Amino acid sequence: MNQAVAVDWRGRRTSIEFGWVGASGARAPLLVFLHEGLGSLAMWKDFPAQLCDRVGARGLVYSRPGYGRSTPRAAGEALGTDYLHRQADEVLPALLDALDVAQPAWLFGHSDGGSIALLAAGRHPARVAGLVLLAPHIFVEDLSVASIAQARDAYPNGKLRGRLARYHDAPDAVFRAWNDVWLSPAFRRWNITDELADIRCPVLAIQGLDDAYGTLAQIRGIAERVGATELLELPDCGHSAYRDQPEQVIAATNAFIHHRRQR
Repeated sequence: MNQAVAVDWRGRRTSIEFGWVGASGARAPLLVFLHEGLGSLAMWKDFPAQLCDRVGARGLVYSRPGYGRSTPRAAGEALGTDYLHRQADEVLPALLDALDVAQPAWLFGHSDGGSIALLAAGRHPARVAGLVLLAPHIFVEDLSVASIAQARDAYPNGKLRGRLARYHDAPDAVFRAWNDVWLSPAFRRWNITDELADIRCPVLAIQGLDDAYGTLAQIRGIAERVGATELLELPDCGHSAYRDQPEQVIAATNAFIHHRRQR
């Protein structure tokens, strides 16, 4: 059953929706799931439970502030170009503290969540055991901007708004904040490649070959800068590998975590 915990963030009390799945016990590895730019706890559906059951892990799934059933973003509140850094530096540590999580976690991040995971690993190494990344962003590509612009044009009359409304208390605010920041001229300069040098934990980076929001340059750029990186490039797979190729992702994650824990 989903729950909520209050944290102090950006000068106000913020409620964060979260839930636990999988195993219990101190010896079980902890997986923390970080959703995409339009995602939420519920949008993962049963994937976190399936993955944790295979790994024998305990899973923490949550909706970032402004998403899902967490405290909605204030009307007209924009995302700054540093929004991914804020999530890694402020929200994730505050959530783990509020839930009394002291165990180093394996961060499982999709898209924006993958970028947050990378930043958290570099800035808070004692809290991170390893990373599993699906379609992470380390810089802004023309392909990403073009696809996000197409989403902006289709949003008012397309199916995406109805889909988001099933999972978010404030779907329009979720979409506009994400879309506006990614299409802003200032965000074109967003780049975290230099910050990857601070990462010391093992990384599994997964990219679909049919991803409309990013290319292999993203995960290969991670491998060039983080020595303990394994890559998985999936054919017949778009931006959401956990939906398009769930068994491949689960098998690879299970093997990666157990192999790395035995070292």
